[in-house]
Amino acid sequence: MDNRPIGVFDSGLGGLTAVKELLEILPQENIIYFGDTGRVPYGSRSRETILKYAAQDIHFLKENRVKLIVAACGTVSSVIGGAGQELGLPFVDVLHPTALAASKATRNKRVGVIGTTATIRSGSYRRALAEIDPSIVVYDRDCPLFVPLVENGFVDPEDPVPRMVAERYLTELRDAGVDTLIMGCTHYPIISRVIGAVMGRDVTLIDSGRETAFFCGELLREQGLLCDRQTAGDCSFYVSDHVENFSHIAGIFLGRNVDQDVRQIDIDRY
Repeated sequence: MDNRPIGVFDSGLGGLTAVKELLEILPQENIIYFGDTGRVPYGSRSRETILKYAAQDIHFLKENRVKLIVAACGTVSSVIGGAGQELGLPFVDVLHPTALAASKATRNKRVGVIGTTATIRSGSYRRALAEIDPSIVVYDRDCPLFVPLVENGFVDPEDPVPRMVAERYLTELRDAGVDTLIMGCTHYPIISRVIGAVMGRDVTLIDSGRETAFFCGELLREQGLLCDRQTAGDCSFYVSDHVENFSHIAGIFLGRNVDQDVRQIDIDRY
């Protein structure tokens, strides 16, 4: 057993989808979350910049003595490759658990992938799905406006703004006949009701945060790293920009007041 916290990082708010699932699946675990709100989004950055930011995020979490690091960011997961396995502690990205879930869900072997520009450009999900099942046909599309919509609170399924953007991005995938859609950025499940309305009832949405949380639970059990606490664990949140906007939206999403648990750090120190 290991009572050290789980470390989770993302470019901003999106990784809270993974935190929410971790809280449900592993309620006894402590979690330290870092959202790089001062440099969001990562998806439009160069590969070199993304890797630099990820290294700083990881350094911060390692200084907090975490037992597992989760890259709850589709962009980082798509560009970091095997580098995450060289950290000296377990490292989980959202890419492989999500691709595996999609391969099991599809019935017609037509899988759609949406993500940031960097994620789609990397071809990471195409490669991962091809390794799992070469017969799967992948249709992918970058959706660069989804992250700023979520970060600025445009998440209401009745709001015409996210619906209009979703129609613009997703019509092509819907018309291609995909029966499974990977939401390849952890921001996207926050607007899953909008995405689902555009794609239709027959399309299965794969939530990368949820699949990653399940994978983390299995990994901790296999390696004997589960917390032996009988009570609910604690969550600490850190951001690289002002805490107010993060606290407000995070509180709504997680269903609890997080104001006292959020602190701002200088990520450039790492």
